[in-house]
Amino acid sequence: MPSRRSFLAAALAAPALPKPTLRPFGKTGLRVSALGFGCMTTSDATVIQRAADLGINYFDTARSYQNGNNERLVGNALKSIRKQVHIASKTPAKTRQAALADLDTSLRELQTDYLDVWFLHNRNTAGEVTDDLLEAQREAKKAGKIRFAGVSTHFNMPQMLDHLAARGQTDVVLAAYNFTMKPDVTRAIQAARAKGVGVVAMKVLAGGFSRIRRGDRLYGVNPQSLTATLGREGAMSAAIRWALQNSSVDTAIVCMTDHDQLDENLLASSTAFSPQDRGLLAEHLAAIAPLYCRMCGSCSGVCPRGVPVADSLRILAYADGYRQFPLARQRFQELPAHASCADCSACAVRCPNGVDVRARLMRAQELLA
Repeated sequence: MPSRRSFLAAALAAPALPKPTLRPFGKTGLRVSALGFGCMTTSDATVIQRAADLGINYFDTARSYQNGNNERLVGNALKSIRKQVHIASKTPAKTRQAALADLDTSLRELQTDYLDVWFLHNRNTAGEVTDDLLEAQREAKKAGKIRFAGVSTHFNMPQMLDHLAARGQTDVVLAAYNFTMKPDVTRAIQAARAKGVGVVAMKVLAGGFSRIRRGDRLYGVNPQSLTATLGREGAMSAAIRWALQNSSVDTAIVCMTDHDQLDENLLASSTAFSPQDRGLLAEHLAAIAPLYCRMCGSCSGVCPRGVPVADSLRILAYADGYRQFPLARQRFQELPAHASCADCSACAVRCPNGVDVRARLMRAQELLA
């Protein structure tokens, strides 16, 4: 293990990292770093602390991450500089009472009196953003426990962004957004931002499949070729630049587990998207086409056996792409019980984007059930 002296020496020898650009955050009046810190997979508080030292000021966690331990980690890391950073957390609760209870727990775990943004988490249809839950956010604002109300959405982004912007009760939207998605998602983000809604992009690495290692049990005719393509240097940096080229994205939250990833992502966010990046992402997209769910929502409710297809594929990416097997297993086992895909002779779901749905669901069940 390197000594503290050798670590400091290496840090002094390394080139200086750029300060992240600050962008206006909707009509909140805040300014947030273009590169935000997604804390979900982080277990090292020093990475969070160093990110803040380097100028990242937006940190995203949730009540459900790591069984609540993630909020505790973030709180310990940032408590001494609480006024200099913006902290967002989320609740998956379905009722006003449960949501407000979650908020009180989040504040205690984060060791703070308020959240800068509090999200209703993983709401993918208009009906999931109920009057009851919006009232909980209004109560929390009035009590000074949150500054701004948010909604996070993984699927049906154009419809959800349009609905939330039109309703006018949501200050910030956290939406899945990456280079695999169709232009209608970009247009919806731009329209929502034009109405003053703050926009946070997540899933910008499109599953992080560059981290798949040769020898992983991937289906496909040539796994060696696939892992070589996915491992091409620069794809993940290009993905960050792709998201940030949209000036309507106020901040893009990227999960960072170690100091090397922090450095790489800061460097990536400091340069403009280039034609070389575009070519690299086109090659990457061709490789992940049968693997990665674009979160378009077209498969919702299609499976006659009730398999939550999109959620299953999203969770599988935690394991296949980000190497977060415990997280993927926990999330998969939280899904409603359903029949096994092995019971079907053929799959009723036909993905318009070319994902091999049955093969991916079979892998999720084999790996995570």
